Amino acid sequence: MKRKLLFGASFLFIAWAATSCKTLTDCQTCKLVTRKISDNSIVTSDGGTEYCGTSLIAFKAANPEIRNTTTDRVTKVECN
Repeated sequence: MKRKLLFGASFLFIAWAATSCKTLTDCQTCKLVTRKISDNSIVTSDGGTEYCGTSLIAFKAANPEIRNTTTDRVTKVECN
């Protein structure tokens, strides 16, 4: 019984470690930022969220750059 519990706990730990976002190389912290076009100063910015793999690609695709020359603002995704 103890052996089964040890194997089960080991399996869960390995599964968690293999899918952890911190261990992947394609993770980035992204946020939506609105800047003035004229001087590139930040008008608004959210806190940022970490995205990995396909969720990172989906987030970038769902939020294209939006330029509004009337209000002199551009909103885009910035990741680091």
